[in-house]
Amino acid sequence: MRTIIDLPDRQLEALGRISKRRKLSRAELIRQAVERYLAEHTPERGAAFGLWKRVGTREDGVAYQKRLRREWGR
Repeated sequence: MRTIIDLPDRQLEALGRISKRRKLSRAELIRQAVERYLAEHTPERGAAFGLWKRVGTREDGVAYQKRLRREWGR
């Protein structure tokens, strides 16, 4: 899919230099950069496993939900 983005001249010039040095198109460099960004910022599957343990409560999740929902009736 195509998309249009605006980049400052200094970024385009830097991409041009890297493109020539690595013998890759600017588009390929941008695809690689986006892929790296997504890999670094996308939570891994199962990353929440054991998260409740870090809350520091002895109350289990269901009891916690029930306690919070009791407040709804007020």
